[in-house]
Amino acid sequence: MPNIASAKKRLKQSLVRRARNRAVKSKIKTQCKKVLAAVEQKSVEKADVEFRTAAKLLDRAAAKRCIHPNAAARTKSRLSAKIKKLKGK
Repeated sequence: MPNIASAKKRLKQSLVRRARNRAVKSKIKTQCKKVLAAVEQKSVEKADVEFRTAAKLLDRAAAKRCIHPNAAARTKSRLSAKIKKLKGK
């Protein structure tokens, strides 16, 4: 445990940030699973709606640096490709 006041403050800040980042990442994973579930059910309309929400969450997390911007772009690209493949059939 830190003894210096500034170190104590940094510890508190890091715990708050960690909790916030974990919540954001969990929300993203859940939303991506919803998109994949809609693709599995071959529901194009539902997949589109869920994808828009997922893309919004990913962009927001990347802007706040909860996740790397390239990771957000990669995830959006992969989900989009699955939806396009579904539409092609």
